[in-house]
Amino acid sequence: MPGKAPLLRTALLAAALLTACGTTPEPDAPAAAPPTAAKSPTAAPSPEAVVSVGGPGTACALPVSFSLMEGWEPETVERPEDPDFAALVEQGPATIVCEAKSEGTSDIGFLRVWTAPKGPVRSTLKAFVEDDKSKELVLTDVKAGAVAAVEARYSVYSELEEDWRDGRSFAVTTPKGAVVIMELGGLDAEEDAVVAAYELAKSTLTLS
Repeated sequence: MPGKAPLLRTALLAAALLTACGTTPEPDAPAAAPPTAAKSPTAAPSPEAVVSVGGPGTACALPVSFSLMEGWEPETVERPEDPDFAALVEQGPATIVCEAKSEGTSDIGFLRVWTAPKGPVRSTLKAFVEDDKSKELVLTDVKAGAVAAVEARYSVYSELEEDWRDGRSFAVTTPKGAVVIMELGGLDAEEDAVVAAYELAKSTLTLS
């Protein structure tokens, strides 16, 4: 059901937005604070790996492993038993199996891992992205850790924000024959801290 996959994203983003709205805002900095105490809005954070995901005993059993930054919480996404709702966890040829949310940070973002049947990684990633109301797709051969990968950059329409935003995903082929797709999304998906989490996951990826 082509129209249902974006609904999952919208619902999850709406839930994240409600969570963010319930947090207590930070107090204003004292007027006497020197200008050098303020954080530069353009300074990218230094990635700090605090947990590995994908291996035995981790939150998600995957054919790959990768590291997450501090404040990101992974959990397995179970496939609903009801066939009508099962379509909500599918996008193109892929099925979502794991999601890491930026629960302990000031940003609203997520990393999602999807698996797909065996097939050419480039065409699988292309079909995955194009099933999400995307445009301006560019595919590039890259490395995920030491593994050959294909990365997609594109624009995707957010029904919640009623605007287009940048999206990015990458995919690899594993010895088990599945294609694993790592997708970056969320209301703050273009913020430095969220992009850094995606880049850390990509640079630390290994085959399980």
